[in-house]
Amino acid sequence: MTGALDADRYAGHLIRRAEQVHTSLWSKFVSETVTSQQFAVLDALRKGPGVDQSTVARLTSPDRSTAHHIVRLLTEQHYVSRTRDLSDRRRTLLALTAEGRTLHASLAPDAERINDELLAVFPGERRGEVLQILARISQR
Repeated sequence: MTGALDADRYAGHLIRRAEQVHTSLWSKFVSETVTSQQFAVLDALRKGPGVDQSTVARLTSPDRSTAHHIVRLLTEQHYVSRTRDLSDRRRTLLALTAEGRTLHASLAPDAERINDELLAVFPGERRGEVLQILARISQR
């Protein structure tokens, strides 16, 4: 029988704790109403308007049902518009509305700030490496 895991050496535990720190900072400094996942969708649409929901899901990493829920919520709040793709009527294209662009612009500086704060625990020359490691883990 194996002994208990050392939580400080267990990647899943540390990732979960890091996410808790991120969520706390997000609520305190960015928004108590717009989640970081919702912001990720807004940001993806700011970078690439006119993409479909599957593309948004792939870019922001939630599963398809979570992406659908977030897009529906942001649409109901008038931050995202949906239009049928004229060349493929099965696809719905998404874009930020004027309100969505304003919301994104109001949140982006503070989102950058907490990102910088999270990375500040690493020496400057290691921050890129940390982001690469996190990206590799998130692509599994």
